Amino acid sequence: MEGYLYQVPPERGPHIVAIGGGTGLSTLLRGLKLYTKHITAIVTVADDGGGSGMLRHDLGMLPPGDIRNCLEALANCEPMMSQLMEYRFTEGTLAGQSFGNLFLAALDGIMPSFDAAVESLSEVLAITGRVLPVTNENIELEATLEDGTVVTGESHIARVKRLQGSRISRIRLLPERPRALPAALAAIEKADMIALAPGSLYTSIIPNLLVGGIVDAIRRSHALKLYICNMMTQPGETEGYAVSDHIRALFKHSFQELFHICLVNSTPIPPLVARRYAEQGAEMLRCDTAACEALGVEIIRRPLAAVENGAVRHNPGYLARELIELHASRSIRVVGESVRHSTNRVEV
Repeated sequence: MEGYLYQVPPERGPHIVAIGGGTGLSTLLRGLKLYTKHITAIVTVADDGGGSGMLRHDLGMLPPGDIRNCLEALANCEPMMSQLMEYRFTEGTLAGQSFGNLFLAALDGIMPSFDAAVESLSEVLAITGRVLPVTNENIELEATLEDGTVVTGESHIARVKRLQGSRISRIRLLPERPRALPAALAAIEKADMIALAPGSLYTSIIPNLLVGGIVDAIRRSHALKLYICNMMTQPGETEGYAVSDHIRALFKHSFQELFHICLVNSTPIPPLVARRYAEQGAEMLRCDTAACEALGVEIIRRPLAAVENGAVRHNPGYLARELIELHASRSIRVVGESVRHSTNRVEV
């Protein structure tokens, strides 16, 4: 934000709750830990594909993959431990499986609950902040397409949607409205900022909103609430979507005023990269500002994109800086019993 310079040490940084899953959430966390130590990541546990799905099927545990990514993003451990967490086996029955997933699976076997296993691994990795599964209950994702087709299982939704050529109408959890982790609700209550992280709209973000208590906690919160929109459409989920379509889907699965700010990338995508995405059925997300404002959402456009190995990603540092400075410029200094919502800024 022009005119402000954030100069508060991380120990005194704002309390930020980031909600989501997948690589988008872990990307955000990598940047945020440079600015504040008061981070809580609330992570979906609806994944049933890949290495996480294998462990879920074989051991009956909750999927560790998204949780592991967030722990790695916030870790402050020795380089060797970081390398071990990221290591993937290349041969045998463990081919494709990560050591971090297996580490968390072992902890889940000896701890009384999945969140306790996550907390134990958090201590081993000396993470900044906290990583919490949104629920400890074993849930599945079910999607209803606009043509009436019903798909059960997170890993099947994109494939069936493509075959049917129909948009996703609604997502629900099985069982419906599982209980949220109490620590997740407490973190939302204490938050100065609540950010819906970039990520898969229907399989990483919305599932968190369907867990019992999460939406009600967000509704009661006086925190600054925002959505960090994806930069590209996602084949199998959001083909043809504009920013307003993302917002409508989020409101449809929660309530109309879930957030009032949407952060959108303004950096153009290199033509060669755009062509590669087009070959896969994806394109840069169109920002229809007027339609978003009609929904009561302010659009803030900032240069957030980076291209890594041909893939378009949010730059962790740019993204975190915009969130922190947005908090600093929008928060109100409260005198009296509470001083959590402080401006935390210096005029320049």
